[in-house]
Amino acid sequence: MIFNWTYKELEPQQIKYFLKNQGVSRGLLAKVKFHGGHISVNGQRENVLYYLKKDDVLTFEIPDEKEHETLIPDETPIEIVFEDEHYLVVNKPTNVASIPAQYHPKGTMANRVKHYVCSQGYANQVVHIVTRLDRDTTGLMLFAKHGFAHALLDQELRNKRVIKKYQALVSGNISDLESHAIIDLPIERDLTSLLKRQTGPNGLASKTEYWLLERRKNLALVDIQLHTGRTHQIRVHFEALSCPLLGDEMYGGELNQGIRRQALHCGELIFTHPFTKETVHCQLALPKDMKTVLGSMQE
Repeated sequence: MIFNWTYKELEPQQIKYFLKNQGVSRGLLAKVKFHGGHISVNGQRENVLYYLKKDDVLTFEIPDEKEHETLIPDETPIEIVFEDEHYLVVNKPTNVASIPAQYHPKGTMANRVKHYVCSQGYANQVVHIVTRLDRDTTGLMLFAKHGFAHALLDQELRNKRVIKKYQALVSGNISDLESHAIIDLPIERDLTSLLKRQTGPNGLASKTEYWLLERRKNLALVDIQLHTGRTHQIRVHFEALSCPLLGDEMYGGELNQGIRRQALHCGELIFTHPFTKETVHCQLALPKDMKTVLGSMQE
């Protein structure tokens, strides 16, 4: 993949510092140097010590990424919400893991995207997962189509500039839910379980913002934005409010409302595209199972 920049500063600058400011890591520079890429200025090969001058055109060519043979392609079709040469956003269904595990090497979204990437004959065939979802959570998952794109968006994630919004159906003490609030409770491991988490004074700082969208009979639909990224954060925080997610057996959710997975959906994803600088705004409606439950609960 080839990237071009025109240097606009009056003060000369070494290529290595210019590229660092563009988000190019040492590892990526080493890959370009030793694995088939190249750097040139105005069509002439140069190394990273070269000083750029005003209006110089820097060309940075990154070698193609060959597939990881250990990731098994899965021919199950994917639903694409957004795609360009750098990023891919897909709709993850329920009961599908994001990534393979030791004893479950196939059937995940990563396996499905691997097949898609290979079938399209893309030059870069490594699957880069930027955001992931729990097995039973539905909605938007973001993939990068090459390592440089992944690194740039990872930086945006660390700086909290990638917005993910979720919708959840909750039950329990829904009369106590405010129209808008922030749940600010630390989350720690539940020592009685390998997987479960709980709120507690020894946990990591955790913050979940929510907006009440609808309240019907004994359930409510809430819109949620995470300000931290703890394991099971949404599920744990709403259990702490005595409003567990519908279908969430691990955290005390009701199982008799026609849905037997945590009723959680990532319905909105917003980020500034690192290359085009445009805002990418992806949205998905509620999945069928959540719509059905919500529709059956009239006022």
